[in-house]
Order: sequence, then structure tokens, then C-alpha cells
Amino acid sequence: MKKIYSIFFGLVVTTLMIGCGKVSNPAAVELVVSWKVISNDYFESPRVKARFAITNNSSADLKPGTWALFYNQMPRDVIVQPETAEITRISGDWYKLVPSEGLILKAGETVELEYESQAFIIKETDAPLGLYMVFYDKSGEESSVEVVNNYTIEPFVSPEQINRHKRDAQPIPDAGNLFDQNLQLSEISEDQLPVVIPTPFLVQKSGKQIQYDAAPKVLYEKGLENEAKFLAAHIGQLSGTSVLPQEANGPESGSIYLSIGQVTVNNIDKEAYRLSIDEDKSISITGSDPAGVFYGIQSLIALVPPSLSQSQSPASLPVIKIEDAPRFGFRSLHVDVSRNFQTKETVKKMLDLMAHYKLNHFMFILSEDEAWRLEIEALPELTEVSSRRGHTVKASTDMLHPAYGSGPFPDAPGTYGSGYYTRADFIEILQYARDRHITVIPTINLPGHSRAAIRAMEARYQKFMAEGNEEKANEFRLIDPDDKSVYSGAQSFDDNIVCVARESVYRFYETVIDAIIGMYDEAGIPLELFHTGGDEVPEGAWAGSPLCQKLMESMPEITDPKNLQAVFFSRAVEILKSKGLKIGGWEEVGLYRNAEGQLIPNPEFADGEVIPWVWNNLGQWADLSYRMANAGYPVVMCDVSNFYLDMAYSKDPKEPGLYWGGFVNARNTWQFAPFNSFVTNLKTSMGQSIDPEQAYAGLERLRPENARNIVGLQAQLWGETIKGNEMLEYSALPKLIGYAESAWTKERPWENQKNADIRKKQMDEGWNVFANTLAKRELPKLSKLNGGYNYRIPQPGAIIENGVLRANVEYPGLVVRYTTDGSEPTLQSTVYSVPTEVSGEVKLKAFDMAGRSSRTIVAVSR
Repeated sequence: MKKIYSIFFGLVVTTLMIGCGKVSNPAAVELVVSWKVISNDYFESPRVKARFAITNNSSADLKPGTWALFYNQMPRDVIVQPETAEITRISGDWYKLVPSEGLILKAGETVELEYESQAFIIKETDAPLGLYMVFYDKSGEESSVEVVNNYTIEPFVSPEQINRHKRDAQPIPDAGNLFDQNLQLSEISEDQLPVVIPTPFLVQKSGKQIQYDAAPKVLYEKGLENEAKFLAAHIGQLSGTSVLPQEANGPESGSIYLSIGQVTVNNIDKEAYRLSIDEDKSISITGSDPAGVFYGIQSLIALVPPSLSQSQSPASLPVIKIEDAPRFGFRSLHVDVSRNFQTKETVKKMLDLMAHYKLNHFMFILSEDEAWRLEIEALPELTEVSSRRGHTVKASTDMLHPAYGSGPFPDAPGTYGSGYYTRADFIEILQYARDRHITVIPTINLPGHSRAAIRAMEARYQKFMAEGNEEKANEFRLIDPDDKSVYSGAQSFDDNIVCVARESVYRFYETVIDAIIGMYDEAGIPLELFHTGGDEVPEGAWAGSPLCQKLMESMPEITDPKNLQAVFFSRAVEILKSKGLKIGGWEEVGLYRNAEGQLIPNPEFADGEVIPWVWNNLGQWADLSYRMANAGYPVVMCDVSNFYLDMAYSKDPKEPGLYWGGFVNARNTWQFAPFNSFVTNLKTSMGQSIDPEQAYAGLERLRPENARNIVGLQAQLWGETIKGNEMLEYSALPKLIGYAESAWTKERPWENQKNADIRKKQMDEGWNVFANTLAKRELPKLSKLNGGYNYRIPQPGAIIENGVLRANVEYPGLVVRYTTDGSEPTLQSTVYSVPTEVSGEVKLKAFDMAGRSSRTIVAVSR
């Protein structure tokens, strides 16, 4: 479900087995491997033809039985094997290529291994990653493990490589079709842009500007010490001076005064604020609560022009009054650190970004199949075993196997498979978030997506069994060892579901929850909401478990093993309620399979105390949020086609990310209509245009009396393709800004416009304003904010007609520069401003005011 430029992460690491006592194989250094997609459109159903080419530049032949190639790749079953090798998917995205008896890789020769797999492959991030060789001695024992350092992913250049299938209607991005897409956009003047993002509810501008040559004093009403310190630190950073906030009973001329007062905006009196900047240089921020004051501070920070956001520079601010409050009280970002680890510092920087755009919840994905990321002192195996990934065997209890290109060595630099947060780290993150009015929602995924927990508890089981302590061994065991169930989950694991019939599962669950509650208590922060995960238990789970069969015999109302998920969740709800916690989970926690086999809202939990996070808005599920809300559930909308920020920006093979839910760009996040989402999903995941009124004609609408059950929105950053902080920021920005606008800003005029033509016109006009704002305000600001972020700048569109170059941009206000001599455009290259006669190949880049640029693109001749 959730389910870079550098695609060689995890490859350039030492080729020695660290601490394993195995001798390096010199032949590995001389191996050259390349991989290529041959075609996606040669077959009637989705299928891809690809090939490995392996060159042996060493002086020795490599014989069958002496080597195997391991790698990770987004799971796709191999349908047609290579003629002289066999490719096996071992577990999840972990593959093994073994030469057949007839394949001798002779010195100086190249062998090509062509094969076919299910689905399609259109991106560099789809390719095999984290390649390594395992060499075997005469007895078949591993003699060495070597990273493949010389590995190339061949370019995706032809339509059959880039299109997903013959029916793929999404255009292949090039300068020509980008030019056509951008034709509806135009540059507008600064005074037509919103003063800050998210757009405030009410703004009164005088048109006057005042200049601050020195840092103003920061005064605050008692109880706002935290907010005052935050503002003072920011002003001090801008001015290069030390600013000490002072408690005061009232404002002073020329100062900034923070206070709590009666503030109600658009009938909302929580997180509301009023910001005034007067001609005498006095600034007042009054909030309905401390959070409102904090958001007023963020608006003040946003008013400082990006070009002057440098230390010791005078700041010019408008004389202005703003009154503002959020549309939704729940505005969340989720970050998955389980698939690929992100450091504590990266998490804190993301919290700073969230705070600036007025998001108030952070959903922290701490466990999945591929890793466990949080220290639990009572269960040390969780991090000793399951926070580490490296070359091992599938059922290993020393560490987890490689995933997402993490490579064979768990502690190798430049890889992201291993890592966890200590108790102290987590408490620090909690407190950092609290100081920014962000609530951290911990997520521990059960009963599915639980392989990391299962492997850790199997290590514990084996340890205590070796000591002869069977009771201790079974205390937290999570599986039925006699389970013969056959299933394959969303990430293609067949051993990642806990046995819901074991009492030890609930003992484990409660132990983890108690440990997390203890961390919140130590941080001085009450834990109020716990997210159980609960998604994607596949068909077949529990069907072959003797323990589960026995449980079902005692519960005649359970006739389908799938509904054992509801049994687990019922127990989980009991545990969480006993600790005074609200309960959240993915949509499956509130669904039940009826006698006809249909998944329907489960009335057992529709009492307002269980909150489903609904991600699936594809096809027949486009109305699921509304069905759940109409059934009485408070719903968080997480629509994949709008808010999955890890989805690739476009079909360009070099754009990293997934795309099973379609491509997601900043406009997708910005144009979301929470109470009428059908009107903003205008294409299928394969790019076909649709008439929303016809496509969603039979689906359930949100009933007006249940609109209050849509409690908020959440954007997702799943981590399968995201390695490190730069990729995290690139995936998030500027999409996150569009999402923040949808979550905070009042209802936009087109959201409930029934006339399709008027609606499209209003949406296009609104997007044009927002796109201008990104180019002229938000992106340059992000180059400085919190030390700077790695945001994406889109490539320009460009065509050449009759020798004349015409160019445009997706975000008007970006500057296009070009060359005609084959060189890469730089800040010194010619600026495109009007159609211009050119000759030769024209290369272009878009630049923002901070001097950052897009990737190069070549103009298309027509």
C-alpha cells in the first residue's frame, strides 16, 4: 500500500566482510553488471521484459555453484526465467540469481540473462538495487560476500521502456508536452498572491511597508514562554543578535507582544489567531490558545521577504491585519522510517517544516515488516535483531534480510536499512514536537506488516529455549509454529502476520504500549492517541493455523478467517481503552466481511472512539471515507491519489517514487476537496481522463449531517524509495505546501461548484495563483528556512517551431536559462524571456530566486 538522483545508494561500500572472518574474492572487483528494461508493451497483459548483463573482467572463470547474485527490487514474480540462470524471490523484495549448470562465466566474457516479470518497470527506482555477490567454496559454504561496485542501470529512453502498457494514456514527459501543460499558466503580480501560505481567512493590507533595522523586543503574557522563546530565537538568527523575551502585562511601542484573548474566526475558536503589524512598528499576536499564538508567529515569519531572510539584514514588513483559523483541527504528516531509516536530526527538521505550514500531528511509523525502530527496554531483541538488515537467511534471528537496496552489511555507510531511536532519542523528538504544537502519534503495526516483530520474538524464543526456559520462551512469541497458511501480503511477504489466537500476542502488544506510554510520561507529555496500523492482512492468513482454527470453533459467529482481524482489533481496543487511549488505525480496522463477502463498515467500533485513516480512494473505493463517515466513524482522509507524497511527481524515469496510485504533484495535493473529492480526481491511475460525475455515479456521497465526521487530513511519506534526508525533502516539497493549503484554508469556491466548466475555470485560476506563489515566495524561502530544504524545481517546457524557441514553466516566476552549445545551463546562461531564434540543440533549466535549478531538459522541435 504504502507503499535521487543517486541510484547507486548502498553500492559503493567496502567489499570486505566486516568481522565475519570470510576472505574477500578478488574476482568480485572485476565484475561489471548492467541491467536494462527491454519492453513493457509487448504482451497483452501487464508484463515486463528485462535483462542482466554480467561481464567477468577477472582472469578466472566463474563456474556454476560458486556464486550467486543477490539484490532488492519492488516485488514482481518472474514469469519467464533466463535460459541459463534462475531468479528466485526469496522474501519481500529480496531476490537471488543463480547460474544454471551450463553457465560458465568465462574470463573476459559477458553473459546476458533475459527474463520476464509481472507488472511493469518504468523508473530507475524500480530497478534492481543493492546488488551483491555471494561466493561459495567446494563444500557449498559461503566463502565471501562482496558488494557489486560496478553496476549500471541503463537509461529508459524508448516509449516501450517508459510506458506502463499499451493502454498507458499518461504522456511521456518531455519538453514538448510540458510546454503544452504549462500553456494555461501565466505570471501575475506580487499583490495578487496570498500574503502567507496556508492562505489566511481574512487579510487587510494598507499597502504600506515598514523597515526594521534592529531586532524588536519580544514581550509575552504569562503562559506563553515557549512561544516567546521560539520567536526570539528566530529573530536572533535573522538579526545576528541575542534576543531575550520578557514577560509583560501589555504591549510597548515598537515591540512584538504575544497574548491570549477572545479570537473566533469563521466560527472556530481553537488554534485561531489575530496578527497586527502597525505603522509604529508595533506587532501584536493574539491567539485563542497558545497554539493560535504559535501559528500567528509562523505567519509573521512567513511575511519576511525571502530575499532578505539572511543574518544581520534589515527586514521589511507590511502594515497588515490577519485573522485566521484552521479549517480542520487535525492536520497531519506521516513519515515511514521503517522501510528506510531517517535520523533523529532529519525527523526534527521535518517537524520544523510542519510547524511552519501549521500542521499539528506527526504520525511516526516505527514498525513494519522491514524493521523495528524504537527501543523497548523490556524487549531488547526488537532493536538488537530487527533494527538491522544485512545478508543472512530468510528465517534468521540475528538480523533481517536486505530490503530496498540496503545491501549485505548492516553498518555500511551510505545505506539506510539499519538504525533505531533510543528511548532518549524518542523522548527528545516528543519534546521537540510539543514545543512546536505538534502531537506525535506512534504507530506499531499489528496484526499484519509485523515481520520485524515476529523475527525479533523468534530470536527471544530461541534464546530462552536454549536455556531450557520454555515458559519464558513463549512469553512473547507471536506465531503459531504449526501454521500452514499460504498467503502473500502487499509487499510479498508470506510470514508477516501474527497469530491472533495466542495470548502472548496481546501480552507483547500491551508491553510495547506500556513502554511507549512510559516514554511520553518521561517527556512530560500525555499520550492520548495510539495508531494500531492494522492494514493489509492478506487473504489466506490464519486459514492454516491450528490455533486459529480452534479459536474460530469457540466463536461460531466467525466463519471467515479474514474476520479474525476484527477479533484482534476488539482485543486491542480493550487494551487501549483500559489505558485511556483513543484508537486509530488504517481503514481495515473499521471494516468487516459480511456473509456476501463484501467489506463493509463494522458497526461494532462505530461509536466515535475508533478513528480510521482512509487511504484507498481508487476505483470502487473512491467513496470509502464517506461510507465510513456516514456509518458514524470519525475519519482522517489520506487519499492516495492526492496525499501520498512518495508517489512520483511524473512518469519521467528519473523522477523517484512509486506510482501504483498514480502520479502525485503539487497540484494534486492543492486541489483536494475534502467534502466532494470526486470532482478533483479527474484521471485514472493509468492517466485516462474521466468524467467524475459519470465515473462516481453509483458511489456514496457524504451526507451533510455527517460532514463533522471528517475530522482531518493526513499526507503520507512512505519510505520504500526514500533514502536519506535529501530524498525525503525532495519527495515532500513542494507537494506538502499544497497539502497544507487543503488542510488549513477555508473552503475554496470550486469545491462544491456543480457546473463542470465553471469549476474547471475556477480551479485553473486558483492553481495559477498558487503556482506563482510557489515560485516567488515559498521555494526561495525554503532555501533558507531551517538551514534550507532540498525542494524540487520542475523542468521547463520548450519547443522549437520554425527555428524559434518558445519556453514556459510550471510555476510562473521561475527563470528559464538555456544554452545552444551543448553545455549545461548555469546561472550565467542566457535568460529566456520572449520567443527567440535558435539553432542547434537547446538545453534548458528553470531557476528560482535562490539560484537553485531543475534538471536539464532538451527543447523539442515541431
